[in-house]
Amino acid sequence: MADNNQNNGQLQLELSPDVAQGEYSNLAMIIHSHSEFILDFAAMLPGLQKAKVKSRVILAPEHAKRLLAALQENIMRYEQEFGRIEIPNQPLRTATPFGTPKGDA
Repeated sequence: MADNNQNNGQLQLELSPDVAQGEYSNLAMIIHSHSEFILDFAAMLPGLQKAKVKSRVILAPEHAKRLLAALQENIMRYEQEFGRIEIPNQPLRTATPFGTPKGDA
């Protein structure tokens, strides 16, 4: 017998109207422990020294890595459709902790 919560193998999500409105965030802080990644999404207003955390998401390390891959894929698709996302006055950063390899021996 088929599960009523799935439709042809696709997950169905329930999205309430208050959650559907979302929360604006222009700042994210990420911390981690051995067992979890914690993402705090905040809104920083101009002229203020304090940002208010609007949402916190706690992920297992495996899910954090899946989120990274999904974000990378979606950014690639976005840039193919709309052009490169430019971040002014910010050096290029990579997901590798020591930057990109330089080929020095």
